[in-house]
Amino acid sequence: MNHRTTPALHALTNDVVLADPGFVTEATAVMHACRQRVAIHLRGSETTPHRLLELALELRVVGESTGSWVLINDRVDIAMVAGVSGAQLTSRSITIADARRIAPTLVLGASVHDTADAWITAQSGATFLVAGPAGNSAHSTDTTAFVREVVEAADGCPVIAIGGMTPDRAHQVASAGAAGVAAMRGIWLDDAVGAARRYLAAHDEGFRR
Repeated sequence: MNHRTTPALHALTNDVVLADPGFVTEATAVMHACRQRVAIHLRGSETTPHRLLELALELRVVGESTGSWVLINDRVDIAMVAGVSGAQLTSRSITIADARRIAPTLVLGASVHDTADAWITAQSGATFLVAGPAGNSAHSTDTTAFVREVVEAADGCPVIAIGGMTPDRAHQVASAGAAGVAAMRGIWLDDAVGAARRYLAAHDEGFRR
């Protein structure tokens, strides 16, 4: 797989979002509106592997036509079976190095919470890093400073900022060098397409400064 430019908006989900009967329709609309600039993360600790696979197969078709990424949280095996873009790994998942050995062509993201981990994970073959201070600080200055440090430690590996991301905070972390932001409530609780566009516009404005 050709690892295209990392999407600037990572739309996270949880069990409640995935259980919504309108989720696939809404996610499809976001993917068509934002195309290669959005990644849809399928994650849900109580959602069955079978259901995750079903959702992944439905959205894979949309991803193929729009260039959007579809990522499975934690489950490299489901990502491989479904044929989607890749997986997002956490501190409880297998390591990036191990995942890269079994899935050399997949997009592989990894969550990091300190600069040392960011450097090691980037060197291990991560496609991108999802970075937020431990505990997801509510203070934008803490998150922005942390993102700036991780960007430097990541040595060129794209960094996606997470932790209470609003469009305003997306603007701030973009100015600190973040390649994108990850958000959930700010997207799915309202008009998802409109929200996604606001996040992207704020990120782009911050990145230009």
